[in-house]
Amino acid sequence: MDYRNDFKFLKQGIIYFDNAATTLKPDKVIEKMDDYYYNYPSNAHRGDYNISIKASTEFENTRSLVKKFINAKKTEEIIFTSGATDSINMAIYGYFLNNLKKDDEVLITKSEHASIVIPWFDLENKLGIKVRYIDLNDDYTFNIENFKTMINPNTKVISIAEITNVIGDKRDIKEITKIAHENNIKVLVDASQSIGHVKIDVTDTDVDFLAFSAHKMLGPTGVGVLYGKEELLNEISYRKGGGTSISFENPSEIIYKDLPYKLEAGTQNIAGVIGLSEAIKFLNEVGLDYIEDYTNNLKEYLVSKLENNKNITMYNPDVEGSILIFNVKNVFAQDTAIYLNNHNICVRAGDHCDKKLHDETNMKNTVRISLYFYNTKEEIDKLVDALNNDNILEESIL
Repeated sequence: MDYRNDFKFLKQGIIYFDNAATTLKPDKVIEKMDDYYYNYPSNAHRGDYNISIKASTEFENTRSLVKKFINAKKTEEIIFTSGATDSINMAIYGYFLNNLKKDDEVLITKSEHASIVIPWFDLENKLGIKVRYIDLNDDYTFNIENFKTMINPNTKVISIAEITNVIGDKRDIKEITKIAHENNIKVLVDASQSIGHVKIDVTDTDVDFLAFSAHKMLGPTGVGVLYGKEELLNEISYRKGGGTSISFENPSEIIYKDLPYKLEAGTQNIAGVIGLSEAIKFLNEVGLDYIEDYTNNLKEYLVSKLENNKNITMYNPDVEGSILIFNVKNVFAQDTAIYLNNHNICVRAGDHCDKKLHDETNMKNTVRISLYFYNTKEEIDKLVDALNNDNILEESIL
């Protein structure tokens, strides 16, 4: 199946290998947002006139699509935010800040994104909780036995990504959650890299909270989702107040609306949420099983093409998924990225918002290639040809 014609951007001849940072947007998503701005550009949940009612209907249709996409039990469990970072912060500061106490323990790993790490260490400073790292395998993947050995009566939360943004390993969230719940441990999952790549079923896995961004699943930037079990979302304290979230107010009393609206104060990114609906429809058309298989195979092809280049060090070649991190001998990662940019190839270079992992493994900065279903073997061949150039060091400095 070839979906490249659905992306106007790809007609520019640019090779885009930075999908873990953000995915490209299909023309249908952009057209859906344009339709809102051109034909019913009104506020949602505010007006009693036709175009406002349409905006509200389209907005709530997206909520229903998200519910079905991740198999939540209720639309009330779908909260729209500005992105995964906002969603994670809402769960941590809105729920866990009020439900953890001194010496309670939170388990994470050294391969988590900064969006997970930073808020937990902030709570460590605020509450006196303890953030502990689960030891990884030698290839930096998750070790479920190490997780089990870390559990003690003080363990209250495990907070991890389903798929990590550097190593790209996929964790068994269902098994992790089962073990966690047997020990009265809450589970917060960062699904930023798994959404749009693999099937997610929050009812089957039984996670307590799950966060993701629209822009990593073909949708627009500025939109995210926090899924939470209804009873837990109802315990979230309100970090912001305003229109939509309240049903009554006076100087002595504020009565908030029911979920989901009490956690969506103010005007939302209406166009973005409506655009997300088209992204979900597109992903359903392509099929998540197809996407997972295709990107796994594409990475295998990439590794097979690079493994004979003795100037390249790959750090996760055996990890199944869509992400490969590497370095070119004697070339700084950012210089490699600049060199590839001169060949119209987009990659990411740096510590990928996971400085702790790079510090611990002495990888320093790396180049990251992250693949998606609109990438091709022909594009990989062009990348490999560029990296096989003996003059890469000289050209990267120019």
